[in-house]
Amino acid sequence: MASTYSFDIVSDFDYQELVNAVDQTDREIQSRYDLKDTKTTVELGKESITISTDSEFTLNSIHTILQQKAAKRNLSLKIFDYGKVESASGNRVRQEIKLKKGIGQEIAKQITKLIRDEFKKVQGAIQGDAVRVSAKSKDELQTVIQRLKQEDFPVALQFTNYR
Repeated sequence: MASTYSFDIVSDFDYQELVNAVDQTDREIQSRYDLKDTKTTVELGKESITISTDSEFTLNSIHTILQQKAAKRNLSLKIFDYGKVESASGNRVRQEIKLKKGIGQEIAKQITKLIRDEFKKVQGAIQGDAVRVSAKSKDELQTVIQRLKQEDFPVALQFTNYR
């Protein structure tokens, strides 16, 4: 039996689920009466989604559809980082939505500080864009997970490699 137990805190998303959500969004845009003739395109890249449409009003409608499809596929809405709306040729608008992956240094420091302050027998260590949490008891790790789920961090947190 191991003397210490640990888990990793990461910020990631299932890319295939995102592909499916964008695909469903595109299909709904083609079938909806109010969006059918807007010549809207939703393009998914490796690190961003680019939306091109005819007005900011339809852009907001597409945001709503995309968020609904992502939420149905258990994707956190915190992965979307909306860029500014730009004017495109032909009286159209374009927006790039960056996809957030990984825990930044500042947020990782906040997480380790919270663990250090509230849980004396638990250690948190920053490892790249993840945080490793270890303790001698599995129960303590469970309470850390529950406490971190209560906090509202600007990134989506997942708890992996629980051992």
